[in-house]
Amino acid sequence: MQIIENDLNKILTIIPARSGSKRLVHKNIKILKNKPLIAWSIEAALKSKYIKNVIVSTDSQEYAKIAMQYGAQVPYLRDRSLSDDTSSSFDVIKNIIDFYANKNISFKYIVLLQPTSPLRNNKHIDEALDLFFKKKANSVISVCECEHSPLWSNTIPENGTMDLFLSSEIKNLRSQDLEKYYRLNGAIYIAKIKEFMQYKGFFMPNSFAYKMESIYSIDIDTDYDFKMASLLLKSEYI
Repeated sequence: MQIIENDLNKILTIIPARSGSKRLVHKNIKILKNKPLIAWSIEAALKSKYIKNVIVSTDSQEYAKIAMQYGAQVPYLRDRSLSDDTSSSFDVIKNIIDFYANKNISFKYIVLLQPTSPLRNNKHIDEALDLFFKKKANSVISVCECEHSPLWSNTIPENGTMDLFLSSEIKNLRSQDLEKYYRLNGAIYIAKIKEFMQYKGFFMPNSFAYKMESIYSIDIDTDYDFKMASLLLKSEYI
């Protein structure tokens, strides 16, 4: 599908970066290799053939300053009511859409890039958007293969027994014989804005998965995750 310049101007790319992270304090601006964590996503987005502008949604003046240093726009500081642990991505995105609508600026598509996925690069963003337009999708969501099959998982009762932990159909199967399962990796979310507003999120009819390699799918939430990302960036694998 050919994309014209007007379509590119209709893509609203958002990187949400609140300052109140609990498990890894100020993780969004923590220095990863040689730049703040959020900078990895900003630079990846700006290298995309599809993306013209990047909007960072933050409640922090410090975060805003850093984001703008790396080429993002921060049109306003997010209200504190949208920055606590109960705030949803939908609420944050809707707030930005409404902000521009009040200025008579409209968009057709939304791209959400979490700053906690620093190994997701412009190639991944372009491939996901290629898929979105090729499929004429309502949404595309990035996933990666599960590291361990959920078929080998179960709850454990209070007495600790594992008598029924695995079903009889799979207990003697090798891992390579199990069906592949995929999980959300949090790296890329794309949708038509009209449908996003209708379904209040990215899951809707005519949605497609963009499959990413697990090595690029690290999602930084803890110090362990951060150290793993640092090691991967120093290695020959990335």
